[in-house]
Amino acid sequence: MVKDLFERIQNNKGPLGKWASQAEGYYVFPKLEGELGPRMKFHGKDILNWSLNDYLGLANHREVRQADTDAAIKYGAAYPMGARMMSGHTDAHEQLEKELAAFVHKESAYLLNFGYQGIMSAIDALVTKNDIIVYDVDAHACIIDGVRLHMGKRFTYKHNDLESMEKNLQRATKMATETGGGILFITEGVFGMRGQQGKLKEIVEMKKKYNFRLLVDDAHGFGTLGKTGAGAGEEQGCQDGIDVYFSTFAKSMASIGAFLAADKDIIDYLKYNLRSQMFAKALPMIQTVGALKRLQLLRDNPGLKDKLWENVNALQSGLRAKGFNIGDTNTCVTPVYLEGSIPEAMVMVNDLRENYGIFLSIVVYPVIPKGIILLRMIPTSSHTLADIDETLKAFDAIREKLENGTYKKIAEATTVDVS
Repeated sequence: MVKDLFERIQNNKGPLGKWASQAEGYYVFPKLEGELGPRMKFHGKDILNWSLNDYLGLANHREVRQADTDAAIKYGAAYPMGARMMSGHTDAHEQLEKELAAFVHKESAYLLNFGYQGIMSAIDALVTKNDIIVYDVDAHACIIDGVRLHMGKRFTYKHNDLESMEKNLQRATKMATETGGGILFITEGVFGMRGQQGKLKEIVEMKKKYNFRLLVDDAHGFGTLGKTGAGAGEEQGCQDGIDVYFSTFAKSMASIGAFLAADKDIIDYLKYNLRSQMFAKALPMIQTVGALKRLQLLRDNPGLKDKLWENVNALQSGLRAKGFNIGDTNTCVTPVYLEGSIPEAMVMVNDLRENYGIFLSIVVYPVIPKGIILLRMIPTSSHTLADIDETLKAFDAIREKLENGTYKKIAEATTVDVS
């Protein structure tokens, strides 16, 4: 007998979906109001916001807002119409690609409408069923979903583990020899949950021993790392060894869109084979022109990155001094690891928001192991040292409540068991 397709969906909401009745609108799908920045409103209350990826504070920069406005007035929201291969190509798209390629020290670049779909489609376009993919077990969901499209073999290595990388490269080499294919190695410039840089320098060094091509997702590194802000590869002195560089505009550029950068022959291939772009409407001119202004500010105002890192260093050193576990982050991403259940985490975040006016992201199982609560903060250049002091005091208070069982008692009395 054929089952109703929706029976499974109705009976099993998934590891996160099962909390929807308690979490939606507050812990997930929250509604922040006011101008983007460190101080916003949540449920009518003023909050100090640590959950925006607006690293360089460009979201409300006067020149950025003006460029966006001018582009909207000149072009509207629809221009250009159609895919770029057919009718949606403009000088502005070409100019942005040229400037992005130069900024990340690559020969050529290709503009993408979205980061998530873009890198998925790039992985799909770069490999055939005979090729082997080797990727980090902690890779972002967009990479995992891109790998799922692959009809050939793939191997995961332990997170940032050089021994595991080499072991899986050996396995991939043996298999690629049998299939007649090649090897695509995928990692991140910055891992967005833990805040660690990918070991790009060491991976590039492995190219001397193994024949593979390297794709790096540097969404959190672009604009924040490296002498000029060109990312994790520049930071580690190995940008030339990255074969395909990817980043999104959703972080340092405070917009939407993304790009790939590589040698011209690779970009030319992707332009004619990247299905998510070939058959999609071109990035609207508002975002394209706006990205040109953002990139100009990123290039010409190194003080934005300097201020960002002043805040990063103050926050992370303050947390460490108070004995908080922030792992081995060496980027702006600031995770705080605590021990507790999902119900305790929900009570803690409610306390932070309602009684301390602190808004940040909560990460729990299945994204991280059971029994761990990750409070993830994103410092920006717009934060102040006073914001950091306020947050450190709040963290002292919530840690005490977690450790003395206050949150557990509240959770037991108020949380519905959906396990």
